[in-house]
Amino acid sequence: MNFNLNLFITPVIALGLVLLAYFYSRKRVESHPAYHKYLILVGSLAFFFNWAWEVTQGPLYAGFKFDLAHISFCGLASVADMLMVYALLFGFGLIYKDVFWIKKLTIRGVLWLMLAGWLGAILAEIRHTSAGNWAYADAMPLLPWVDAGLLPVLQFTLLPTIIFFLTKKIVKFDTLKQSK
Repeated sequence: MNFNLNLFITPVIALGLVLLAYFYSRKRVESHPAYHKYLILVGSLAFFFNWAWEVTQGPLYAGFKFDLAHISFCGLASVADMLMVYALLFGFGLIYKDVFWIKKLTIRGVLWLMLAGWLGAILAEIRHTSAGNWAYADAMPLLPWVDAGLLPVLQFTLLPTIIFFLTKKIVKFDTLKQSK
């Protein structure tokens, strides 16, 4: 793992876009406290699940050790992953014209979400491995033709759907309304 400025470009852009989407969506909801609780739940689940996944798949990256430096790197990667989950939440919110779109999550919506996560993860993995930000160990299974790691691609194909499904089960959506 190579700490360099290039590693932070995508998360900084994602943070800027997420902040813009946050304020845009905030203007369109009736209850700001409920909106904030909703976003805190999504962010907490996103960070926790991605951190657990990052640490678990760590040995599939070259030079990974279970030490403070590498576990911290997994924490930073999880913050970036959380921002990407927010980007999906807000992006689909714009498409559906409702930031609370997960309350009516359908099979078709899940498939679109998984496709977006799959494509985004492949592009991110190609970008970061080609830039030398990280490298895979020999044990990492690779997707043919793109040489992206299978586990990081599965991470962003599956985890956002799990996070949004759990959020849908936990949140009382009758208290959350999009204003007209």
